[in-house]
Amino acid sequence: MKIYNSELFTRLPNAFLFDTDNTLYTYNPAHASAQKAVRDKVIKTFSILPTDFDKAFCEAKNQIKNRLQHTASSHSRLLYLQRMLEILGLGSQVLLALDFEQTYWRTFLSNATLFEGVKELLDDIRLLGIPTAIVTDLTAQIQFRKVVYFGLDRYFDYIVTSEEAGFDKPHTAPFQIALEKMRPKGDCVWMIGDNAVNDIRGGREQIKAVTLQKIHAGVELGTGQNAPDASFNHFDSLRKLIAKLGNQE
Repeated sequence: MKIYNSELFTRLPNAFLFDTDNTLYTYNPAHASAQKAVRDKVIKTFSILPTDFDKAFCEAKNQIKNRLQHTASSHSRLLYLQRMLEILGLGSQVLLALDFEQTYWRTFLSNATLFEGVKELLDDIRLLGIPTAIVTDLTAQIQFRKVVYFGLDRYFDYIVTSEEAGFDKPHTAPFQIALEKMRPKGDCVWMIGDNAVNDIRGGREQIKAVTLQKIHAGVELGTGQNAPDASFNHFDSLRKLIAKLGNQE
């Protein structure tokens, strides 16, 4: 645990906000396995070249993101796959698009690994009686599935997805909706996430949160306006900080 603004860590917060993807679990290995499973299935189904899949999928993803911008649907694998099939000249192929999407998420979840110490940390927070919420991008259905798959549904009081909020982070809406649901007893809120812009800068600018960045492989420490108030590699170090602050009260 590295604390950069020690004056912000003199007491426990009134609420905790957590990002999900790449904060509570490792995202990249799960995504790589899921993307490979879909790629292999599409190539086998249509007897196309791997390069044809890669080109069509990349173009489809870019088109969807450019069209939908910072919304939950801009992350939709179903929309990516539907548009990919259309680019390949195969039409929308609704049944196959659904099948490929399920292959992606089924493989993704089976390869996603929760970071050590997450549940223990959430147990500590619950015993302290401090409200918690997930603030996450993407659609509600898949994010709910992730929470249930990891067995985290009983640990969090609330969840806010960008589908519910209408905007991805760092827009103010997801953060504000979380606070409206939680109704913390004070104005000290900790935002814990991996993304230096969406989670760290967003949390600070939108709700004046104290920001803590989860650092691990593939995540760079935010700098300048994106710099966190603290960073950590392991959730156990965050548990120790919370225990220390709790003993002071």
